[in-house]
Order: sequence, then C-alpha cells, then structure tokens
Amino acid sequence: MSETELPGWADVAAAADRLDLASTPAELHGGLCGWLAAGGDDAPSWLALVLADPSLPVPDRGGVLDRLRTASAAQLCNADFGFGLLLPDDDDVAERAGAMFAWCRAFLGGFGLAVGGKKLSEDGEEALGDIANLAAARVDDVDPEGDEESLTEIEEYLRMAVLLLHADCTLAPRQRQRLH
Repeated sequence: MSETELPGWADVAAAADRLDLASTPAELHGGLCGWLAAGGDDAPSWLALVLADPSLPVPDRGGVLDRLRTASAAQLCNADFGFGLLLPDDDDVAERAGAMFAWCRAFLGGFGLAVGGKKLSEDGEEALGDIANLAAARVDDVDPEGDEESLTEIEEYLRMAVLLLHADCTLAPRQRQRLH
C-alpha cells in the first residue's frame, strides 16, 4: 500500500465499529479532509480533534484509521492532484450520492473546526459555498438511471474544490512563511 492510498471502505467501517463511532467512512474521511484542508494539525490524535470528542482514543499507529489520516494528508499535498474521496464502490448511484452528501456535511464540520480567521480567496469562497449546497442535497433528488455521469462530474469538482481550499488555507500560508 502506497503512502497516498486510502484504506478501503469496509476496513474503515470495521475500524469505526470497533471504536463504536457513529460515523460512516465517508463522514470520517470528509471531516478529516475538512480539518486538514483548513489547516488543522496532521496529528495522530485526529479522531478526537475532528469529532470534537477528547475522550476518543488515538488510533493505533499504522492501523486503518491512522493510515486514513496519513494517506489523506499525503493526497492533499500531492503535486499530481492525487486527492480522492472515500466513497463506497457500490454501483448504486443513490447510495454513492448519499455518501457523497454526508462526506460534504462532515467536510464542512471539520473545516469549520480548523479554519479560524483564515481568509479565503474568491474562488475558495465559491468552492466552500458549492460544498455547502451539496451538503444540503438529498438522495431523493438523485435519478439513479441518469445521474451516474453527473455524480462522477460532481466528485471531480469536489476533489478540485477541496484542493483549492487546502491551497488557500494551508499551502498559501506556508509559502508566505517561507518568503519571510
């Protein structure tokens, strides 16, 4: 497994179940990515930080949830735009759409916890607004017959929106620090 390869959906679900987390893999990944994109610490204790529950344990080093963190952080910094969403592999468009909408809701939560007073670019503001619109979408808005291609396009847009927000909140401040 490469450092940028996300663990599988079933593995993340099993790890979440072992910790009695009420979050799906999409929600865990979305919250983590929101946290990291906004400049939150890439810390082994990410679960407690992202879920805002200090009683949660630190995921086992090298375990599924730790690999989820390290792969997500590596993907966000990947110069080849190798970032991907953790969604079910299911061919059921409605199920995949529901997971994507949940991913967006969790992303907004994680982003909100870490963004602080950072200013977003105009494009970043638009991207964040688009993610919020997706977070508000409902699965019954999805046409399973005709929406598979649309879902793929939305996933691609989401990938780019997250990378843009990460650049605004994390990469740009790092670059400014290097210049000073």
